Amino acid sequence: MGTVYKRNEVYYINIVSDGKRVRRRVGRSKKIAELALKDLEVKIVRKEFNLDVPDGRIDDLFRAFMEYSETNHAPTTTLRYQQVIQNFRLFLAIKYPELTKISQIKLELLEAYKRYRRMVDPRTVRVPDEYQEKVPQNVLAGKARTINYELKTLRLILNFGKKRGFCHENPTEGLTYLKVIDSREPRFLTKEECKLLLENSDKKYYAVFFTFLNTGLRLGELVNLQWRDIDFSRRILRVRKKKDWQPKSGERDIPLNSEMIVLLTSLKPKKADKHAYVFTRRDGGKLGAKLRQALIRIARRAGLDDLTKIHSLRHTFASHLVMSGVDLPTVQRLLGHSDIQTTMIYSHLAPDHLSGAVEKLSFS
Repeated sequence: MGTVYKRNEVYYINIVSDGKRVRRRVGRSKKIAELALKDLEVKIVRKEFNLDVPDGRIDDLFRAFMEYSETNHAPTTTLRYQQVIQNFRLFLAIKYPELTKISQIKLELLEAYKRYRRMVDPRTVRVPDEYQEKVPQNVLAGKARTINYELKTLRLILNFGKKRGFCHENPTEGLTYLKVIDSREPRFLTKEECKLLLENSDKKYYAVFFTFLNTGLRLGELVNLQWRDIDFSRRILRVRKKKDWQPKSGERDIPLNSEMIVLLTSLKPKKADKHAYVFTRRDGGKLGAKLRQALIRIARRAGLDDLTKIHSLRHTFASHLVMSGVDLPTVQRLLGHSDIQTTMIYSHLAPDHLSGAVEKLSFS
């Protein structure tokens, strides 16, 4: 009914039932391959193995998922998913070029991918000639948090494939994630450093950085902010979705302090289009990637050479709230974190506040 054959030091099983053929890669042990073949033959005889189950191509699944993501996700999210797919496809092209079917993705393969991403920088490996895609230039040997994100993305894609009929089951079931031990405390600016940054900024970037520091907005939230999102009477900034963009963790309201009201009032044109962006380039378009370059240039001018990420300004907003005694659930709501565990990275900044909460207990 079936056969075992060897190719490039690897054993495969080949079996035909009711005119349909199944080929499977087993490994380097002939004995294990023979046992796998016998097991499969028994399942076919007992009607426990169905050759009619869906088994799509890996490339077709990735292509369908990216089309879905381009329609339903923010561009930055789609780009991250695309990079995960490129990393995984490069791994397959180098290590398992014969794998083309979704059914060939096993738990052992995903464990091998974990080890590969932990050790390998994709830019340092020789890419097979038949592999056409370019390796993303910002992809490095992964840290635990990055690898876990990639594994969760693959799980998401395979669940998508299961729902859309590309595969019968999701092989990531039972997959364990790496323990995150390489995380660092977030970089935030002291009040003195905030002052230095703002003093060295020109008028345009002063308004942008001042808003980051006083609202905790994400980069995407700030560049997509429109005048209709500012409610001056209620002193509220509304983070809400647009036709071509949606916030990472849903819509939310952020109260504006008096200094922000003064700043936004000074920026608003007398006849402002409510759909116009609050912060723009000279041509009126959205701010883009050059914003980070501007931050690095201005930070160096201010003597803050280690300030290289826009997200550090969001960390600064959260850190100073916590150090001022604001409770973590409130900080969570202001930041738009869907999980309180994300907000807990700031908990070490509030020892006095936490101690004060415990002191309120009294059983005598």
